[in-house]
Amino acid sequence: MDFAFSDEQQAIAQVVRSLLRAECTGAHLRRLMDSGTARDETRWRQIFDLGLTGVMVPEARGGLGLDETDFVLIAQACGHAALPEPLIELAGVVLPLLAAVDHPRAGHWLDRVLAGETTVALGHPSNPFIADADTAGALLLVHDGALHLVERAAVELIAQPSVDPFRRLSRVVWTPSNETLIGSAATVAPLLATALERGAIFAAAQCIGLAERSVELAVDYAKERTQFGKPIGVNQAVKHLLATAQVRIEFARPVVFAAAAERAADNVLSRARASHAKLAATEAASLAARTAIQVHGAMGYSWEVDVHFLLKRGLALAGVWGDESFHRARVRSRALSSPDIDHSFAWAALKEDAAHAA
Repeated sequence: MDFAFSDEQQAIAQVVRSLLRAECTGAHLRRLMDSGTARDETRWRQIFDLGLTGVMVPEARGGLGLDETDFVLIAQACGHAALPEPLIELAGVVLPLLAAVDHPRAGHWLDRVLAGETTVALGHPSNPFIADADTAGALLLVHDGALHLVERAAVELIAQPSVDPFRRLSRVVWTPSNETLIGSAATVAPLLATALERGAIFAAAQCIGLAERSVELAVDYAKERTQFGKPIGVNQAVKHLLATAQVRIEFARPVVFAAAAERAADNVLSRARASHAKLAATEAASLAARTAIQVHGAMGYSWEVDVHFLLKRGLALAGVWGDESFHRARVRSRALSSPDIDHSFAWAALKEDAAHAA
């Protein structure tokens, strides 16, 4: 498989990296955390002005019509910066789903989001809680397999604790009705399945970015921190730690890119690739963050060190869009069974686990 990205794909990702390098530093994140607000409105407006929210919406619906391969580098760049705003799930999962629903209310809210007026959050069966519901104008919620679009004012949000202070989670109390219904269970089932694959792939891409940044911070610190008159980076043990983390990243990165490239196939192999990507990338992010903290010493556990933001984001992403057991089950089934195996059992198990966690 050719993993070479086009000049256009790389140029878009570079624009995002440049913006976040200037506008989403550790100092920015600490100020936002101290303020207690959900997002930096200036940064969010800049993101919107670049047209990033509609990149995966079809051109006929007002978007750019890009696909997973185009978006995976953007997700990676956002992970590298630990971006707190909900760009990845909104642009990569929610809006493509909303654009695929044939209902006037879905079109109305899609247009509003693309105009920068509001956002929409998704309550997917794979996730026990809803991220960014408190700042959304409406929520996509699933009841008995059918999809409902409910304005935020019509639901009760119960805030839930999160290991990541920038991942604001809520449990939703609401009442489904014919007025909120926008898609039957049979119609939206494949759309929700696609949302799961995209969510897992883009979470994995963010983890690659998190891992890369963790190693970068550790390397920089190892060059600057001295003991006994020498940088600690000259010690072979430190070099081995960093090299091991970097090797894990290099093995995970092509897995994530392959999953993005294969997603449109929508078959057992593509689903196994998505699961492999989620597993490999979350493991790489975990190892890289733990290594960076070890290099920094005890101070690495404090919010004063940027590595801590990366550690917490990686922990949060590991538990969404299917946990480790779910994705290992899909990879195991693909490896040990025939290509046409029915994976409905895994999907049912995922929904049962999410309901239990809630």
